[in-house]
Amino acid sequence: MTITGKLETLIIGMGVWIGACTMELAGRIKRNERGDVPGWVMITLMSALLVAALLAIAGPRLEELFNQAINRVSGMG
Repeated sequence: MTITGKLETLIIGMGVWIGACTMELAGRIKRNERGDVPGWVMITLMSALLVAALLAIAGPRLEELFNQAINRVSGMG
């Protein structure tokens, strides 16, 4: 698996975990004290999807830049 694939999996997993934590918190809060929890869930999930989409688009270029930087630092490039 490439670095890009690992990063995509990590970011999507973090988004799912944050969404699950938010939903659990929403379940603990009383109905009349709930506030705008559904809005925060939507923002969290949309942010995670946006990051995953940007990473999918820019992933190969970021991986190339990372490899070039490592090669220059290690004296191979």
